Amino acid sequence: MTRSEHIVRLDDVDLKVLLSLIKDPRIQISELADEVGVARNTAQSRLRRLQRAEILRDGGRDIDLSKLGYDVLAFVTLEVNHRDLDTVVTALRQIPSVLEIHETSGRGDVWVRLIATDTHQLQSALRQILRIKGVTRSETTFALHTHLAYRAAPLLEHYAEHDH
Repeated sequence: MTRSEHIVRLDDVDLKVLLSLIKDPRIQISELADEVGVARNTAQSRLRRLQRAEILRDGGRDIDLSKLGYDVLAFVTLEVNHRDLDTVVTALRQIPSVLEIHETSGRGDVWVRLIATDTHQLQSALRQILRIKGVTRSETTFALHTHLAYRAAPLLEHYAEHDH
């Protein structure tokens, strides 16, 4: 099977469903249907389809972007002129492939989680980042495989058992 056979294609309704879930993860099906502009049964079937395709992980609201072809993940450490930090963060927020931005201590000043469909798209985003006024240097590390995706349940379970 080729890479393109693994990619799920989304139509406008699917995209509206996902964007609505991001905006309000607890949205009810009837509200979702109204917001997307479809019948309740259509909203329910689209939601089930997105879950079966594993775009929505674990029946929840976490979106697996690799199912949409965004399977190149990189972590970028930026060195920034401190007086330009706010400008840099504002500019980074405008780049769609930037998933997270963290101000850090230690080596580097800003840590960016970046996603792309291929290395050419990633290179384009990196060039865009390097053109931001105040960015003086970058170091990029590619993720080869995700052994553990973001999670909170084990910490909450531990909290419930030990911290109360």
